[in-house]
Amino acid sequence: MSEFELLIFDWDGTLADSAGHIVSTTQKAILDLGLPPRENHQIAELIGLGLQDGMRRLYPEFDPNWVMAQLFAHRRESGLKIHSTPLFAGAVESLQALRDQGFRLAVATGKPRAGLDGAFDKHDVRSLFEISRCADETADKPHPLMLEEILRETGVAAHRALMIGDTEYDVAMAAAVGVPALGVACGVHAPGRLLSAGAAAVIEDVRALPAWLLR
Repeated sequence: MSEFELLIFDWDGTLADSAGHIVSTTQKAILDLGLPPRENHQIAELIGLGLQDGMRRLYPEFDPNWVMAQLFAHRRESGLKIHSTPLFAGAVESLQALRDQGFRLAVATGKPRAGLDGAFDKHDVRSLFEISRCADETADKPHPLMLEEILRETGVAAHRALMIGDTEYDVAMAAAVGVPALGVACGVHAPGRLLSAGAAAVIEDVRALPAWLLR
């Protein structure tokens, strides 16, 4: 019997193999819009944060709302599908196995709601998750509000929930409300960084989660 009842997943870099896609499409938008250039690693560093916070950190010299407006306009004009990235191999099967074992599943992501809903529909996984929270409907990571809302609505105590994510923002968010965190090595931040931030352990990807829970 696991000590956890509710498993809360980050999306990009944890369930979705999207880091390269996010970096490349952001670089294209920067080029097309004539914004000052940024290195790939500077963009990758912000994956997992909400868009507004990410743009504030990437372009501190500009109004983040202006930068966001430019990016959204570019996205509309280019027809970019923000939910078009694939899930990691075995992710859906692992989620289904966890549901079959009686775990409750949730998502806490820096994606906007439109992006997460599009991804749910594209990959036909909406029914696997009991609840989800996105950065544009609550506070950005690492602020813990989205986890507080998930815990309140599910009625699960913090120590009975587990946050699974690929960045130190996920770990910090979880620590702020007393939720244990588990890192995955398939995303943006290196395992050592996740452990230093307070992750209980780091697994290779979500395929290893069912076995880790039974350790």
